[in-house]
Amino acid sequence: MNGRALPMRWLLSALVLCLGGTGSLAAPDTALPPDAPPAADAAASARAPAPAASEAAAAPTARDAASMPVHPAAPAIVPAAPNATVEQPRSFGHVLGDVLTQRVLLSVGGRDATPTTLPPADRVGPFLERRAPQVGPDRSGRRWLTLEYQVINAPRALTALALPALSIATDAGVLQVGEWPISVGPLTPLATFNQGELQPLRPDRPVEPVPTAAIERRLKAALIALAAVLGAWTAWWASRNAREARRLPFARAWRQLRGLEPDSAAAWLAVHHALNAAAGRAVHAGTLTRLLADAPYLQPLGPQLENFFRHSAQRFFAATSGLAPGGFALRELGLALREAERRHHA
Repeated sequence: MNGRALPMRWLLSALVLCLGGTGSLAAPDTALPPDAPPAADAAASARAPAPAASEAAAAPTARDAASMPVHPAAPAIVPAAPNATVEQPRSFGHVLGDVLTQRVLLSVGGRDATPTTLPPADRVGPFLERRAPQVGPDRSGRRWLTLEYQVINAPRALTALALPALSIATDAGVLQVGEWPISVGPLTPLATFNQGELQPLRPDRPVEPVPTAAIERRLKAALIALAAVLGAWTAWWASRNAREARRLPFARAWRQLRGLEPDSAAAWLAVHHALNAAAGRAVHAGTLTRLLADAPYLQPLGPQLENFFRHSAQRFFAATSGLAPGGFALRELGLALREAERRHHA
């Protein structure tokens, strides 16, 4: 009876293994010892026909399956729980260009910590970019690690993102920073409502005209004052020249020379009268040295004046002097005398 019930126990063991059991062939032996088989098993063994050849062949396959080792499943990796004190940015209301600042207290177990490695400045996903981290104290002397994330892309719709979790190695241990969820929205909606002023494009904002009446009045007053000053200066300059032309001898002579022929006797006499008026007496070649001493401003023109007196004697006294008449630049001399006189009286 025990010999015939043994294949049935093997079949039961194989069925248990197929249904997810973890037992082995020893379990049926423990539940049903050979020397005390249950009545139901004995009756079933008595009524059951002899096992077929296929069942006998299947028994070793079940034995092999039961003898295979069962490996336990690999444990899931659970991230370390955050242990850092973090000042987080606002979670909502962010758009393109915003900068989110995250501050991590550099303290592990109540002890000050110094980071050995810092998170790199790099792009974090398609929407965020991390800037170079900075370490600095606050007003109370505690040191913080400042991390700045800038939104560099605009989503088409309101999108939920997260500042990444970090593991910051320090000389006092590892600081674990958890993720921080944020939301980023588009700058403008894809479609407008086309109602009232809610249009795709708005017209240019009208610029209110700046009141310029006061500015125009001040400008006109300034222009009038400038014109008055220029007119007064011009009038003074013209009157001065006219007065000097009437009062100063060489100025009178130059005015006369401009209307006379240089070779005419009247032109030569005009220069002679001007030299006499400047000296206060009659001047000729013999008294020229005294004139230059009394009027130092004429000393640079001494050679020209000597040449003038020689040509004058040749012109008016050619019969007695024996000198041949010759040309002389009388008008240039008159202008030089006028300029020297003007500089002297300026």
